Amino acid sequence: MSEIIYVRGDATAPQGKGVKLIVHVCNDLGGWGKGFVLALSRRWPEPEAAYRRWHRERAGNDFALGAAQFVQVGPYLWVANMVGQRGMRTGSKGVPVRYEAIDAALGAVAVRAAELEASVHMPRIGCGLAGGTWSRIEPLIERRLISAGIPVTVYDHD
Repeated sequence: MSEIIYVRGDATAPQGKGVKLIVHVCNDLGGWGKGFVLALSRRWPEPEAAYRRWHRERAGNDFALGAAQFVQVGPYLWVANMVGQRGMRTGSKGVPVRYEAIDAALGAVAVRAAELEASVHMPRIGCGLAGGTWSRIEPLIERRLISAGIPVTVYDHD
């Protein structure tokens, strides 16, 4: 079994050859405007447009905590919008991150990555504005992706 590769760099410019799938966490309110999504939107308009449409039309689709949406942004490049946080702010109900939702969405990512024969690339998902801890996220990635033989690179921005 392989392991997660940690590098310094920009997760919106994934390294390596072949098909790549960039994974990040979104909220369940349809909000897109802080954190890693800004870097995504600077490179490609499609992930934000698809996410906003997915949320707007949620009565007729699978938009919910734990869902993942896959958006192609290049011939060999995809972005996975994973709904893994409830709301956007830390408050009386704690931090927005929902580990069980991230786990479920990573399950969908594992299936799609296998179909595409893709490697997975991400920042430390769920640990920024969502308020999660890497010590709880990393085992989910290992269980869902690494154990399935999917190469994973995590980017720590300079």
